[in-house]
Order: sequence, then structure tokens, then C-alpha cells
Amino acid sequence: MAREQTEVRELDEGSYVMIEDTPCKINSYSTAKPGKHGSAKARIDAKGVFDSKKRSLSQPVDAKVWVPIVNRKQGQVVSTDGNDAQVMDLDTYDTFTMRVPEDIDLQPDDEIEYLQYEEQRKITRS
Repeated sequence: MAREQTEVRELDEGSYVMIEDTPCKINSYSTAKPGKHGSAKARIDAKGVFDSKKRSLSQPVDAKVWVPIVNRKQGQVVSTDGNDAQVMDLDTYDTFTMRVPEDIDLQPDDEIEYLQYEEQRKITRS
């Protein structure tokens, strides 16, 4: 799996973290001061990168968590068919089919930017 381990205290808003084995983008990050018998805690609210579900995580700041390596890539639309688009990666020239978000209108020869984590892909802008 394309991921690395880091401490919770090194995370920031806008970065990625694995919650429930799903790559998520952090929306908010807050910490609570250590109490009399405990360590400082961090609360993370995040949104799934590929499924858009809201998730939260509460851990001590020195706990280890997995951070996914999400790649931002460039592609070119080869053809469209309803809600699917045949896309060619501009670096490797691999072609694959992707679901097109309803708010994006794609035509053949359009260049797009997409996120990829393992076999999951999502169009971010055209």
C-alpha cells in the first residue's frame, strides 16, 4: 500500500490521513491540553477523498497514524460515454475508465487533473 506512518502532531489541515482504512483530507485539527493524568489529545475531522463521507479521529498527539500517498496527476479525455470517461495518463500513457462527477462537463481531448491512490481515481478539475 502507498502509505507512510507519522505522528498525529505532524498533521495539518489540508493534509491526508487514513481513517477506517480510507484516505481522507483533514478539514479541521484541534488539540486539547494534557490533563492531570493524561497526555494531550488531538481531534481530527476529515472527509473521504473518494467517497466524500465525513469521519473523525481522536488520538493522543504522540500516537502513530497512517498517511496515504495520494498522487495528483494529469490526464487527457479520449472519449466519453454518459457518466464515464476514457482517460489517458499524460505521463505513462495508460488508459482507464473513470466516473465523471455530475458538475463537470468533459469533451474528448480535454485535459484533466485527477487524484490517484492505489486503484482509486477521482477527477478534481478539467
